Amino acid sequence: MSNKSVLYLVGFMGTGKTAVGRRMAAMLDWTFIDLDQEIERTAGLTVAEIFRRHGEAHFRALETGELRCAALYRNSVIATGGGACCSAENQQIMKSTGVTVWLDAPLELLGLRCREQPELRPLWGSPEEMEQLLERRRPFYSQAELHLSVGDGSIEDLAQRILQLLFPGRSG
Repeated sequence: MSNKSVLYLVGFMGTGKTAVGRRMAAMLDWTFIDLDQEIERTAGLTVAEIFRRHGEAHFRALETGELRCAALYRNSVIATGGGACCSAENQQIMKSTGVTVWLDAPLELLGLRCREQPELRPLWGSPEEMEQLLERRRPFYSQAELHLSVGDGSIEDLAQRILQLLFPGRSG
């Protein structure tokens, strides 16, 4: 496996990348970076506002810039947005600087999680649209070095499972 001092969590919206990433970083005593939050901080707008005012292409350009910056950190866990790994440039950044972990969950579970805060997910749509978007993104997600099915386990359990797979023999 590549350099394990930067861990990238990839996957569809609602898989728990932020919550699991924050917990993993705490367990490792590493820095946690949420790529969408960094974009919002830098742009001074929410992700939804960026999409509304400037469109998805502008957002993706900001995303790549923030990913380049985040990739410079060592001992960090980075939660990416759901579409971050869907460009060749972003894939290359992640593969050359760390390990990618795909958090995968059934669309039904993602729907339950995402329906509660649609304003946070500008690409959220009908079940049919989400199924199509997930199918378009699946080939990119599947390039991750580690693939974990999320299911409905706890954040703590999932973080522990990932760390045990990445760092066998690590305690705590």
